[in-house]
Amino acid sequence: MANITINNKVIEASPDKTILQVAKENNILIPHLCYLEGVHEIGACRLCVVEVEGVKNLMASCITKVQDGMNIKTNTQRVRNARKVMYELILSNHPKNCLSCERNNNCELQALGGIIGVEEDRFAGEMSKDIVDISSAAIERDMSKCILCRRCETMCNDIQKIGILNTQERGFKSVINPGQGLMLDEASCTFCGQCTKVCPVGALKEKSSIENVWDALNDGEKVVIVETAPAIRAALGEEFGLPPGTSVTGKMASALRELGFDYVFDTNFAADLTIMEEGYEFLGRIKDVFINGKDATFPMITSCSPGWIKYIEHYYPDQLDNLSSCKSPHMMLGALTKSFFADRTGIDPESIYVVSIMPCTAKKYEITRPEMVNNGLNNVDAVLTTREFARMIKDAGVDFLNLEDGTFDSPMGVSSGAADIFGNTGGVMEAAVRTVYELITGRELPFENLHIKPIMGVEKIKTASLLIENPVEEWKALDGVEVNIAVTSGLDGAGQLLEEIKQGKSKYHFIEIMACPGGCINGGGQPRSDDPEIREKRISCLYTEDEMKTLRKSHENKDILKLYEDFLEKPLGHHSHELLHTTYTKRKRSRD
Repeated sequence: MANITINNKVIEASPDKTILQVAKENNILIPHLCYLEGVHEIGACRLCVVEVEGVKNLMASCITKVQDGMNIKTNTQRVRNARKVMYELILSNHPKNCLSCERNNNCELQALGGIIGVEEDRFAGEMSKDIVDISSAAIERDMSKCILCRRCETMCNDIQKIGILNTQERGFKSVINPGQGLMLDEASCTFCGQCTKVCPVGALKEKSSIENVWDALNDGEKVVIVETAPAIRAALGEEFGLPPGTSVTGKMASALRELGFDYVFDTNFAADLTIMEEGYEFLGRIKDVFINGKDATFPMITSCSPGWIKYIEHYYPDQLDNLSSCKSPHMMLGALTKSFFADRTGIDPESIYVVSIMPCTAKKYEITRPEMVNNGLNNVDAVLTTREFARMIKDAGVDFLNLEDGTFDSPMGVSSGAADIFGNTGGVMEAAVRTVYELITGRELPFENLHIKPIMGVEKIKTASLLIENPVEEWKALDGVEVNIAVTSGLDGAGQLLEEIKQGKSKYHFIEIMACPGGCINGGGQPRSDDPEIREKRISCLYTEDEMKTLRKSHENKDILKLYEDFLEKPLGHHSHELLHTTYTKRKRSRD
């Protein structure tokens, strides 16, 4: 351990930690801007400088490791002056339209100005490049607001390993862009939106659908139906000051009614439906290989993350046969709303406007895909992120914290606990295995609380093996067969697993892949947070939701079974294929 002094306070600290980390642990505030623990630690903004006795220059505390005997000052006049000048220089090249910026009162640059005490704009002059990119359906870029912190670049290159965003030019001409002068919709961007989560200002954000949704709600001829994803209930409360990981399922349903939606459905219902379709699809491949001696493509890979789908289409297009053909749950529910629900209620499908509340920016792109159309109607008409949903609640003057708990509408509002954990990395796999294992063996999954612990948590790649023993008569040929599963979240892990498949080294039968690290609970449209444990807290919330339910397996959802009885007939049937399944597109990489 190193013995150091910060502002005359003697501290024992680990020498593998930085000055900023040690200061945080001891509740000593060092203002900073570009730093994100575990993600971006390069000292780009220089706002975290401190004075170290015996060192001539001020040191960036986010990249300077502590050493025994260090005497550190974080608030000397020299430090405060330097910090103020650095901030003012950044501000001199930044628009001042804070009141009309959606990051107003939620902007790290703005908040830092209050901490540092900047009261005037002393520097003025020519502004750097003014590039606005609204080409994609998911993400907008306004480079006039970019402060060159390079967080987005680190996220795209080092965490997701996509490499779409990079610093172009030098000096005053520096700008973070896709290569070759491309716009986002021309680049092989997956629209995962992780860049929008780490941007401290308004340079990167989701493309807003708020006005379109308000217009629909105010259109007396439209029947506006909303559905909400599993991950929303574990994060929405943060936008209203609740602790991370607080479940707000009931308040969320009530808020949607307050906004004026005609029907409030739950995407969880379609998550259960996805397990039925995807589970039977996996069983079909298992039967072909192990019982009928036919060929089948293994491993089968989940298909409910649109960012992941766009990734494989660009980067591994020759492996599209590995994908499940299932649409994502919210697209399934949208398709059912404009067919099954419209038919049962006598509502004209053309008058129905479906809104999805999603944790994901890529969902905005997904609803524009030509495959997501049935009978000439888009499955879903608009997607709002969690952040957009919170803004609408505030704009409408709804007192969210004091709402009574509401419920979802039938018939697409009842779901199992298996559907809740869809929002977590590993949750889709666990939900599928709960059903598949029981269909094969006639017995419940033999694990505590039905959880497959090796695939829980936020590690990049998680694996498990399940031994099939004493199956029911139909599956006797599987007795003693070991089924290998893998789970990854984040596109770096996806690339690693796909490389194994490409090289013929994959041992897995079933793989779950989510585009965002941690799964949907950490989606690109979720509330921004600097809490390093935010993913674990949201994940814990959804597991608790699951464990509190009596119904915890998708194939036991009576409303799902009745949907098959009355409308779909059977999993993977003709009607199911028409409405609930899709195809994929081979795409080129922009750098090829």
